[in-house]
Amino acid sequence: MSKNVLVTGGTRGIGEAISREFAKNGYDVIINYVRSVEKAEELKEELEAEYGIRVYPIQADVSDEIQLENMVDEIMEEFGKIDVLVNNAGIVIDKEFDERTVQDWKDTLNVNLIAPFVLTKLVGEEMVKQGSGSIVNISSTNGINTYYPTSVDYDASKSGLISLTYDSAIQYAPNVRVNCVAPGWVNTEMNDELPDDFVESETEHILVKRFGEPEEIAKAVYFLASDNASFINGTVLKVDGGWY
Repeated sequence: MSKNVLVTGGTRGIGEAISREFAKNGYDVIINYVRSVEKAEELKEELEAEYGIRVYPIQADVSDEIQLENMVDEIMEEFGKIDVLVNNAGIVIDKEFDERTVQDWKDTLNVNLIAPFVLTKLVGEEMVKQGSGSIVNISSTNGINTYYPTSVDYDASKSGLISLTYDSAIQYAPNVRVNCVAPGWVNTEMNDELPDDFVESETEHILVKRFGEPEEIAKAVYFLASDNASFINGTVLKVDGGWY
């Protein structure tokens, strides 16, 4: 029986690259999305044609617990198992610190932290029943050592996701592994609007002197999910080009 992976926010940016990486390695890919129906269908057709695997787009707002429960129920009915969960979906709301609202915090935490907790609980319990599984959370160096007051709630959510990784690894051991990838600056749509002078300044802090590519993050995610990382659990892997 082939293995499958559920990727939240799997149609764009890092999420799309993760979907492609698992497809390339023979996984059936369950792509969660919210609004990008056309993109999900295009990606399905492309990956199935190129790699001969099955792609199953599924629409759900990860900030809605009921939709997450329904999504997992549908996947289990359709596939019977979930081998890998990648908690990738995330949002960032850039505002000045003193303009930040409580609602901004709630919106950010609901997507970036509470949704991964809900999905980890739902999927983790199924993985325990089947005796195996791997969960990879997509945090950020914003949760470790790159802090910006204009994204205070985002930074906090990514720190929280790292804590969730550690606690979940303990909770679901020994047969389910839970790890985390913390990307630094990556060339995605989310960062397209950054001012040139800011990009230049940040690049000077990166040892390899460039932003990363989504594919480079995806390869790290696949490694942690794969059997090649069978003795890695409860670990946070920075993929940031050596930011200092």
